[in-house]
Amino acid sequence: MENGTLMKKQVLLYYCVEMEDLARKISSDSDCIHLHSINWSYPGSNEAVCSSPENEIRKQKAEKKGERGGERVGPGLRLSAPPTAGTEPNRTQKQKTEKKEGKRWREKGEGGGDRGGLRLRGHGFKPWKQPLAEMQGKAAYNRPLWSFDDGFPNLFINNAHNIRGQHVAFLASFSSPAVIFEQLSVIFALPRLFVASFTLVLPFFPTGSFERMEEEGDVATAFTMARILSNIPISRGGPTSVVIYDIHALQERFYFGDHVLPLFETGIPLLKQRLQQLPESEKIVIAFPDDGAWKRFYKQLGHYPSLICTKVREGDKRIVRLKEGNPEGRHVVIVDDLVQSGGTLIECQKVLAAHGAAKVSAYVTHGVFPKRSWERFMHKNDGSEKAFTYFWITDSCPLTVKAIANKAPFEVISLAGSIADALQT
Repeated sequence: MENGTLMKKQVLLYYCVEMEDLARKISSDSDCIHLHSINWSYPGSNEAVCSSPENEIRKQKAEKKGERGGERVGPGLRLSAPPTAGTEPNRTQKQKTEKKEGKRWREKGEGGGDRGGLRLRGHGFKPWKQPLAEMQGKAAYNRPLWSFDDGFPNLFINNAHNIRGQHVAFLASFSSPAVIFEQLSVIFALPRLFVASFTLVLPFFPTGSFERMEEEGDVATAFTMARILSNIPISRGGPTSVVIYDIHALQERFYFGDHVLPLFETGIPLLKQRLQQLPESEKIVIAFPDDGAWKRFYKQLGHYPSLICTKVREGDKRIVRLKEGNPEGRHVVIVDDLVQSGGTLIECQKVLAAHGAAKVSAYVTHGVFPKRSWERFMHKNDGSEKAFTYFWITDSCPLTVKAIANKAPFEVISLAGSIADALQT
């Protein structure tokens, strides 16, 4: 407390590769949040990724010198391109080089300075056994480039003693089972380094929609993930805070144990800000694709008129119908927590348009869109009618954000400011 003003705490923010863009936005939103770079392997890439500015400078210098026999992936470390069939690097020379360069990296620390960072040790490097072209888009193939012989990541946190007594956070993305283990390894390690507090920011809780059993034998994987996260070690400051945005069902907070404190945030205030910027905002009506979405969000959007759609079974098909409200002549915004294939949203749009809606848009906090299902919503250049005027998502699913960049009708509403506030309270 200074001059009657509550001082914001300084936070060291670690992040996975997928979340680098969001992490930088969070840091730019607050002078109290400081990024610590991490070296990770990246799905579908032939190089380990180091996001520190120092390594970008080194890479640029290497390009000017014509040193393109491989890609620089860390201070003093170079990763060769994937070998062609039937070739194998000279193991004796490679081992000598890795030992020498790895020692230099350990002595200097990440980036050649005294900032902490996490890296994947180089002595266990194995060449790719699969051509890069075959791996593009295959997130399940994510064997770390710097790993033990059995393929598990060999992780190391540089200058670990420098984060003692600091408030530390980790920005995670559990976009596929393949990337979860190495992130969990870091998440479980950081609180044990005598940090003042530890916060896990997991914007999208990926198994949230699998939260119940409909028959004996169903596995509620939302409960499984919550139990795993509940075992994060306690830091000096107490239980870990777990920040999640618009989890699929609020009752999932009871899946977490007493060793963590789940903090459920929402992206709805950001949507409301965007809606207020639209022309003729007074004509906006909020539509909910089912009763579950209405129960979840209607209180936060109560000052807007609302519509409710519902699914009814006709034979073997489930048909979307308009249950309540009149969309005629209005700009209808469909609101839900997440989208997968998008089938329900498309059916809702058809029903609303048939009942006279002037425009239909959609908002979901989490644009999951497996198998590029976002393509179903793209505006075509053939003069055909555009079903959705806007489709807003947040940057909770970074792979989707990159895929839909500059593609109408998509717009990304960033969670950066909201996450920055959550980390400093």
